Amino acid sequence: QVQLVESGGGLVQPGGSLRLSCAASGRIFSTYVMGWFRQAPGKEREFVATIRWSSGSTLYTDSVKGRFTISRDNAKNTLYLQMNTLKPEDTAVYYCATRNTYSPAEYLHSRVRDYDYWGQGTQVTVSS
Repeated sequence: QVQLVESGGGLVQPGGSLRLSCAASGRIFSTYVMGWFRQAPGKEREFVATIRWSSGSTLYTDSVKGRFTISRDNAKNTLYLQMNTLKPEDTAVYYCATRNTYSPAEYLHSRVRDYDYWGQGTQVTVSS
């Protein structure tokens, strides 16, 4: 079992920044990939970014490239999402997730069903 707890969400004006954190505990040693997803009201959960836990390789959805940065601190078992130049369309509940099922080397997963454990989510609202 892996437990994930997100933090760092809030209300921010357009153009502002936020940094989300996701603290992981439990069977961390078996983590291959961690990712961030988001879900806006009335919409399906969508991929935002993912990172290989060991190598640090990353993948982003096109709409956040150049604005968001995913990173991890292996020593602290913590995943981060730095979000800059936020837009109203970034408003959503943000979830972190981990894949502990076998994953081929350097493969970056972007599908919801590829992840095994999920946090409870943190609300990000971008509004003036």
